[in-house]
Amino acid sequence: MTPPRKLHIKSYGCQMNVYDAQRMVDTLAPEGFVETASVDDADLVILNTCHIREKASEKVYSELGRLRTAKDEAARNGREMRIAVAGCVAQAEGSEIIRRAPVVDVVVGPQSYHHLPQLLAKAKADGRAIETEFPVEDKFAALPDPKPAMIRARGISSFVTVQEGCDKFCTFCVVPYTRGMEVSRPVARIVDDVQRLADNGVREITLIGQNVNAFHGAGSDGQPWSLGRLLHRLAAIPGIVRLRYSTSHPRDVDDALIEAHRDIPAVMPFVHLPVQSGSDRILEAMNRKHTAADYVRTVERFRKVREDIAFSSDFIVGFPGETEKDFSATLALVTQISYAGAYSFKYSPRPGTPAADMQETVTTAPVKTAVMDERLARLQELIDSQQAAFNAAAIGKTVDVLFERAARNPGQIVGRTAYLQPAHVMASPDIIGQVLPVAVDSLERYSLIGALAAPSHVSPLAPSADTSPTAMTTGA
Repeated sequence: MTPPRKLHIKSYGCQMNVYDAQRMVDTLAPEGFVETASVDDADLVILNTCHIREKASEKVYSELGRLRTAKDEAARNGREMRIAVAGCVAQAEGSEIIRRAPVVDVVVGPQSYHHLPQLLAKAKADGRAIETEFPVEDKFAALPDPKPAMIRARGISSFVTVQEGCDKFCTFCVVPYTRGMEVSRPVARIVDDVQRLADNGVREITLIGQNVNAFHGAGSDGQPWSLGRLLHRLAAIPGIVRLRYSTSHPRDVDDALIEAHRDIPAVMPFVHLPVQSGSDRILEAMNRKHTAADYVRTVERFRKVREDIAFSSDFIVGFPGETEKDFSATLALVTQISYAGAYSFKYSPRPGTPAADMQETVTTAPVKTAVMDERLARLQELIDSQQAAFNAAAIGKTVDVLFERAARNPGQIVGRTAYLQPAHVMASPDIIGQVLPVAVDSLERYSLIGALAAPSHVSPLAPSADTSPTAMTTGA
């Protein structure tokens, strides 16, 4: 028998990249590849890149420099190592990667990774292979189904892509150029994916997309379905006890999505809703097409149907032309909403985006680095204080926890609350895959510590008898 070839994937950035990395593994499994955690013994290394974070491209080139050493060492030992760059940096800078990094064998954009077997064969024959076009065919239809053992090994929570791309063209964002325009998958295919996951022990699904609540996939009736209607359909699949979705745009929150939070117990009361700034002037410069007041009204619509709902968000500090008054408006918005958590970043220009050109104008001068640093520290301090208060509010309460895996400490099992807070208890691994009530008695950093509550308090979201966790793998 031919020994399996070893595959190492390093992913950067968003949840979509985590999902894409798993699908790359599924795509290459029929070619004889198995995953390895070590670069040194890999036959194929894939950098699955993200173009959102600061200096994303330079981080890729730095990593490729280290991989060149590993590839040379493999060659000295008589072994061939191939290197591929995938994801959004590959899409944006395909030719430049080939020029700057001769160590790279394959460059493939996020819409084409289902062609990896063919690209590897081409690279072997021709020396290099690159594909950064947007293919006509649906990549999801071409991807092989993950094997049951692989699904079980990944644990009881899973991402499922339902939508890709974005039509919003925020001036700071590269997504429309690297992921393309908004495309939604057909409902039937999503249902098949979730059913397969549920049949193999997955209990929690997070639906993902660059603009997930713009979902408009064709339903069984031939009509486009909203995300809210899709959530209703997926909640009916036996074994699925929790549903989440990310990332949403405030402009695309419709009544069906609000009502899904009201009517579907499996839909978790936690929404990631990026706003980016609290200043209407900056929001207009960002082309967000909503005001701070619009955003607040959207939050209030959610809170009207679920008093226990919580929010996280994204913020950009130091967008070109941001004044202290603009930044104060962001602090005021954060204070008004009160978040359970948020991500905040210093603005960094992305080549080809309108905001990058703003950096060069006289009227929209760049914000000095020292000012950005100071503003980011103030914003993060406020967000951290809100998150700490939110977590501390759980002490003394009983909360539902979906248990995922054994914790680092012997005898402990860790899971997550409805708000994605880690929660640790001393218990048997038999509880993995169940939603059970936990009496919280303390807090260690961001983790809740407690004990299982009385069995009579078991959450109605717990799996039914026919989805017993005893048949499931405990996950990573």
